[in-house]
Amino acid sequence: MKAVGYNAPGSIDREDALVDLELPLPALGPYDLLVEVKAVSVNPVDYKLRASMVPEEGQAKVLGFDAAGVVVEVGDQVTLFSPGDEVFYAGDWRRPGSNSQFHAIDARLVGRKPRSLTWAESAAMPLTSLTAWELLFDRLRVPYGVKSHGETLLIINGAGGVGSILIQLAKRLTGLRVVATASRPQSAAWAREMGADHVIDHHKGLKQGLAEVGIDQVAYIAGLTATGKHLAGIVECIAPQGSFALIDDPEVLDIVPFKRKSVSVSWEFMFTRSLYQTPDMMRQHHILNEVSALLDAGLLRTTLTQTLSPINAQTLKVAHALVESGTGIGKIVVCDAPD
Repeated sequence: MKAVGYNAPGSIDREDALVDLELPLPALGPYDLLVEVKAVSVNPVDYKLRASMVPEEGQAKVLGFDAAGVVVEVGDQVTLFSPGDEVFYAGDWRRPGSNSQFHAIDARLVGRKPRSLTWAESAAMPLTSLTAWELLFDRLRVPYGVKSHGETLLIINGAGGVGSILIQLAKRLTGLRVVATASRPQSAAWAREMGADHVIDHHKGLKQGLAEVGIDQVAYIAGLTATGKHLAGIVECIAPQGSFALIDDPEVLDIVPFKRKSVSVSWEFMFTRSLYQTPDMMRQHHILNEVSALLDAGLLRTTLTQTLSPINAQTLKVAHALVESGTGIGKIVVCDAPD
């Protein structure tokens, strides 16, 4: 089968940063699906791994997490899906990635593709939806489906992939007032389009930005990027007994200043359940099915902003460079066949 990977980590401007490969079909475990991949999206985790992770000796590393495709074979313990089912999912940190013609994935991490969305629109959604859902309901512990009473969620970087869906989930499923940060007119407009009540410029400082929209402090803060840079402002703006959750990788995270406010601090890593095979791993299947239903009902919308084609090394190099630039809005998808 065709696949895209690399033999040595490094920068995306290297000629062999990503290469086209020919690999055997993956073997299926008892809970696995074999999926014919129709579309994949590129996330920051892809370029971070490409730049740093050394493949096993004598083997190429195949990246890719988000995917949408068709089930062609199932393991002997699979009851959730059958051949012919259309699915979408966010992958597994431990296994070869979805940048391949066929991909093996544990069925418990897979949801039913939204019927109303194209392959590309669907592939944009899984990783960011799972991250945003787990951050909002599992880490920040915002009550699901309960309308809030004037509480505010501050999202640092509201126009990125996770921020785009987090805004939507918070507005549709919790009723929280949502303030997103953005520094460019295009990203600010996108965050408002996703449903943010206010957009502030984080370059001015979080405290000043919130003051300009009449907010003194917030109950919840989602740190999606540059947490080290914004930490002092986060400490200043979060309410006593508030909750802060982050997804990025600051070199150091000093949480001592949160003590006097009794703030809860959590990390969200979407791959934890699959990495450790947790007893609640099936929760990701249920989350994706709910996201799919919300998309089909028109309560959520895809965050796809750019589609590239076909799925090969050259196209994925372009996608990696765009995502790695840090200026993207929404999600970039690479798709083989037109919908």
